[in-house]
Amino acid sequence: QVQLVESGGGLVQTGGSLRLSCAASGRTFSSYCMGWFRQAPGKEREFVAGISWTGGTYYTDSVKGRFTISRDNAKNTVYLQMNSLKPEDTAVYSCAAAGSVLIPTISNAYDYWGQGTQVTVSS
Repeated sequence: QVQLVESGGGLVQTGGSLRLSCAASGRTFSSYCMGWFRQAPGKEREFVAGISWTGGTYYTDSVKGRFTISRDNAKNTVYLQMNSLKPEDTAVYSCAAAGSVLIPTISNAYDYWGQGTQVTVSS
């Protein structure tokens, strides 16, 4: 069992930055692939970024060059550094854990989810 708790969301102006954190419980955190998803009002949840247990990363095209996912296995924490934020990045961001080698981009491949944190980018 893995429990995930996100933090770091908030209100920021266009062009600003935020860093989201996702703290995980459980001694097997390092063996999980971690992902960040987001869901805007009226839209489906979408994959944002993922990081494998070996540190490999993958991003959706709309955030490449602006967002960086990282993990600190000693702290059982995964991060999402978000720079050059745009109004279209506004959404509830959730982290998730998957017991897979490759980084899944579909939500039903993930086994555990956090409650989400709101990110709002004002124009």
